Amino acid sequence: MARAFIGIGSNIEPESNVRAAIRNLARQTHLVGVSTVYCTDALDRPEQSSYFNCVAEIETDALPAQVKHAILRPIEDELGRKRTQDKYAPRTIDLDLIVYGDLVMDDGDIRLPDPDIFERPFLAIPLFELAPDLVLAGARVDAIAAAMASDGLKPLQDYSRQLNDEVSRRRG
Repeated sequence: MARAFIGIGSNIEPESNVRAAIRNLARQTHLVGVSTVYCTDALDRPEQSSYFNCVAEIETDALPAQVKHAILRPIEDELGRKRTQDKYAPRTIDLDLIVYGDLVMDDGDIRLPDPDIFERPFLAIPLFELAPDLVLAGARVDAIAAAMASDGLKPLQDYSRQLNDEVSRRRG
């Protein structure tokens, strides 16, 4: 079983879409945990609604391409994700495989670890919450997260607690 981490984001009905994505992940994988969910401003788009962002940890026997194309993409499709040329367009759900064990790869379709972890607090800080000792391409996630400004992240404590309670009940 590989330990993998999924970045989750939504700014169209985010409360319901993030919850639905996590439920779907739990049905299709062994969902280990979910970080705090943070409310963040849309990148480079102040006119857009805020995002809910978090990271989920899963254990899976599926290979990275299978995770992306047989698990994550179908969940996005089911939740109404519309892909456009505008990579910053609003979205019902965005699911990205950001870490897969200690695998380092760039095949054009999948880049692991996701380079955005090194630039975006809404990925690095939740990843640190779930795996504080993780090392990514020689860099410790605790150091990556500590170097980032977190003032743009508003933790949604009650919502996060509800999600984690639901995950715990499903495992229990």
